[in-house]
Amino acid sequence: MEIDNPAGLINMNIGVCKIDLRIPENETLKGKRMVVQSIIARVRDKFHVSIAEVENGDKWQIATIGVCCVSNDNRHTNEMISRIVEYIETTRLDVEVLNCETEFISVF
Repeated sequence: MEIDNPAGLINMNIGVCKIDLRIPENETLKGKRMVVQSIIARVRDKFHVSIAEVENGDKWQIATIGVCCVSNDNRHTNEMISRIVEYIETTRLDVEVLNCETEFISVF
């Protein structure tokens, strides 16, 4: 389906972020699931974004979560992703952010 946009305006901005986490005190997959599910629920409730565990499901001290934010303002999208990473770093002292890869896409 093609959307008519005669002025060629960009009006949808997508921010995606892959966050690698280390849970150093964890000793089981069950413990990891509890930590990751807590982070996912809190971020989803606070920021209203899509978020899920996307890699390293079988490792008990490493987790990778993906976050996606859609907005009509690129600055807002960038700010949301930055705030989410900062929120995880400051509220979860039992988790270390190892790496964060971010990409922004403008469409339409």
